[in-house]
Amino acid sequence: MNIAYTMAPGRGDIDLLLQRVSRSLVLNGFRPAGTAQVNIERADAGPCDMDVVVLPDGPTLRISQSLGAASKGCRLDPQALETAVGLVQARLPASDCLIVNKFGKHEAEGRGFRPVIAEALALDLPVLVGVNQLNLGAFEAFTGGMARRLVPDPELLETWLLHHVGTSVPAA
Repeated sequence: MNIAYTMAPGRGDIDLLLQRVSRSLVLNGFRPAGTAQVNIERADAGPCDMDVVVLPDGPTLRISQSLGAASKGCRLDPQALETAVGLVQARLPASDCLIVNKFGKHEAEGRGFRPVIAEALALDLPVLVGVNQLNLGAFEAFTGGMARRLVPDPELLETWLLHHVGTSVPAA
């Protein structure tokens, strides 16, 4: 089972890191499936808008809901997330690897990208997942402790993926 995860300490750092890794893979002729999150600051100083780019080449989907400046609840739009999940799942057979920007609350509860991760592993694709401390226990339980933790370094993450993909022939 070729699954690894990484964690980054700063808010939004994991998003930037996985964007960079996925962009590099695409520029080098590989076809990753998955999502890379893009956070867009808002002019009204409210919480950022959260978009995901469905790899390798879009579309970009807004996965956050605007709940108002005073809202403290979860802003994730579950329908938009499930749309992203469906698009990613459809791309798996023609992909070299799977990159999931976050194993979040939905995944911790058994939804979201969990079935896509399982399918990618069944297809023998390497899987790289961003995880935060809050959901680490659920991620470890999901993977049975078989996932390898990697330091949040873009070159190391790309090297790990390429080692498991094989560098000879990117997916057509």
